[in-house]
Parts: sequence; structure tokens; C-alpha cells
Amino acid sequence: MALVVALVNALPGGASSEGTTRDGAKVHGTPVTPRDADEPYVGWGFTHTQFSADEGSAAATDRVEGLLSKGGGPPQNQAIMGWGADNPEPVKGRYDFAALDRRVDFMRKSGGVPVITLCCAPDWMKGGKAGVDNTDWSQSALETAPTPDHYKDYAALAATVARRYPDVRHFLVWNEFKGFWNNARARWDYEGYTELYNLVYRALKKVDPKIMVGGPYLVMDSVDPRQKENASTTLRGPWGAMDQRVLDAFGYWNTHKAGADFVVVDGSSYTKDDELLPNEFAATDKLTAVGRWVRQQTHGLPLWWAEYYVEPADGNDDRKGWPEAHRVAVQAAGLIAMVKGGASSGFYWNPEEEKGTDCPGCLWTPTGSAAGGRALPMYDLLSRFDKAFPPGTTYETVPIAPDDVPNVRVLASAKTVLVVNTLNRPISAQVDGRRFDMGAYAVKWLER
Repeated sequence: MALVVALVNALPGGASSEGTTRDGAKVHGTPVTPRDADEPYVGWGFTHTQFSADEGSAAATDRVEGLLSKGGGPPQNQAIMGWGADNPEPVKGRYDFAALDRRVDFMRKSGGVPVITLCCAPDWMKGGKAGVDNTDWSQSALETAPTPDHYKDYAALAATVARRYPDVRHFLVWNEFKGFWNNARARWDYEGYTELYNLVYRALKKVDPKIMVGGPYLVMDSVDPRQKENASTTLRGPWGAMDQRVLDAFGYWNTHKAGADFVVVDGSSYTKDDELLPNEFAATDKLTAVGRWVRQQTHGLPLWWAEYYVEPADGNDDRKGWPEAHRVAVQAAGLIAMVKGGASSGFYWNPEEEKGTDCPGCLWTPTGSAAGGRALPMYDLLSRFDKAFPPGTTYETVPIAPDDVPNVRVLASAKTVLVVNTLNRPISAQVDGRRFDMGAYAVKWLER
């Protein structure tokens, strides 16, 4: 059976895009040193999904590169398998990094800090068959964890990835505890995840002690506060009550981890039953409460939200129910809430479509045609937020007229104030000593 091996692209002058390190490992392309590469604080960016701007019309992909490269560009995250990346090791010791190479090259060219999520696992590591043609891309298969006897193999794959892209300094270990549910005990298999995490952590640090590693990438699920089963009695609010099983899993990892340079969580403002309590804007207070709890548990480790959601999905896992102005306003409130909870970084799950012109919630129009790759309202919000409130920002409290306090969400630094109208009607607001009109669900930036 033929095995697809990573493509080798030519660089100008006929030089190979692959070199070797002193230990003989392959290095892909020309490594770059992006801004903040050696810091655990990378700012506010996005995650590439199945379709992204590394493919499509050259005019459209160039347009997105131009957008992202302005001012250094937001950080970008990519998984090693799935969401646009092929099976990286279809046979033990034989690699196919072509798709991942392409994504890393795009991240390099567009100037953002590149981040890699170490998920998911080749079939042969989880009870399946080896070989390119045997890769099972069904959701259930993709979300299966390596079996314990292959944890070391997965750590070795992580090390191979780290050596291949030496300029990638930030790694997230696994994704949402996929495959780590213990049915017999009706709880997360946090012992298994932590064992895998520790092996990966040590393997990456052996490649380069400066590599930064984060986990546990848990989904911070919450339930209706009236629910008694599995509901936390300590971490709760009008937005709901945290699922105690999640807190238990986090606590085990936090106690038994080999180390961490930053802590990674994932979650939504709504409950597991898609309830936005008491409404879509107030529900974002959950992100603040969870962030503060996590920072307290980890004694102030830098906090990343690997994914965050404020709009419930439909049966196809799409979030297309809100008009864009409404979506952007609630997303802005969510970003504010994460900052208030102590987060320094977050990654928007970019739902790019393969083709067409309509793409609700996307950062840019699909790159399948030459007219694509144009910035959409969510890109304007995210890119401006990343530039206005980078890691290390000192936040300030600004005066808000008493009557306006219930109607607006505000975040302010010494230079910039972000104001969000939470009402579906125009208002006249007074913030930071200035009065101004805002349209329904408007997002307004004030320079100080």
C-alpha cells in the first residue's frame, strides 16, 4: 500500500524547504521568530478549522494574508490532525505532514504567533488500522484518545512535530478531553489524560526547554442552577452552576501535572442545555467567574481560552441564528468577560465555509473565489481587540452614567475604551465623561 509522505517544496534559489537539526530531525521550511514567541502571553487570535485561507484562490488567500499581517497579526492555532490537517503518522515512524506544513507556512507568512494543538491521534494509536487509506475520519473515531499503551508513541509524535517546526513555541495538549470519559464511573478519566499530558510535557521540554506547554483544555460545562445532580455548590451564579465533575478533573490535573507554562480551558457562556441565563449578555459573566476560579487554583498561571462560545449551536453545530450585529455585540461582551476573569489569550473558532459569499460569524469571506478573503465584522472586532488590549495591558475603571450601567459593557485601558450596547434598540450613553448615541447592539471604540 502506497504511503503519502510529506511534500517538499522548493525555496528560492533551489534550496530545499526541509533542513535538519543537530539531532537529525527534519525541519520544515524557513523558521521565523514571531513577536512574543518566547512569552506565554500571546494575545487574542483564532483557530483554523476544516476550511481556511491557506487554500483557495490566490487572490483571496493573499488578501487574508494581508489582513492578518498588519501590525504583526493575531496569534493562530492549528491542530495536528483534523480541522484541515491530515493523519500525521499513518504508519508508526512514517509521516505525512503536507497539510500541516501548509497551515504552518500560512501562519508564518501572515505574521501571527503560531500555536499547535496536539490533537488528535493516528488510528493505530487507538485500536484502529495503520495506513493512509485506513484513516477513519468519523467524529467518533477522531474523538477517540490513544490507548494507554500508546501514550508514549503520542508523546514521541508531539516531539517530532516540535522538532519539525522549531519556531512554534506554544503547544496545547489534546482537545476537550476527547475520548477521556470513564463510563463506568460516570466521570472524566482525568488520571489517563494527566498521564498523557505529563509524557507529552516532558517530551516537548526535552526537545527544547523554552517550549511552552499548556493544558488541560477542559470544557468548563455548567448546568441550570436549579439542578442538583453534578452541580457545584461553590462555583455558581445567575449564569448557572459549574459541573462538579469538570472541577474535579481540573483539580486532579492541577495537582498531578508535571508542569505547565499556561493553563488552557474551553467553554461557553450557556449551560449544557443551551440556556443563556439570565440572558445572552449576562450569561458571559460565567467566563469571568470561571477565569477567576482557574487563576486562583493555578496561583496565577497565564490563562488561555482555547475556544469560547456565546451563541448556542443548532443540530448541525452551526451558529447562524443571530444577525451579525447581535453576534458581534455578544462576542465583544464575551471578550470583555474573559479579560475581567484574568485571561490574557483567547482563540476564536473560525467557522470558515469552503465557498460562497455568506458566512455568518466568519472572520473573512470564503477564499474559494477571487472575490473572497474580505474582512467581516467578527474580524474587525477580534483584530482590533488584539491590538487594543494586548497581554500586559493595565485596565482602568471609567465612569458610566448610572442609568447606562445596565445597558452597556465596558473595557478600558489608558488609551482605549470599548463600549457595547446590550439592547436591541438605540441608546444615548455616557461613558468616560462623554455622551454619544449608539445603535442597537452597537460596538463603539473610544480613543482617550
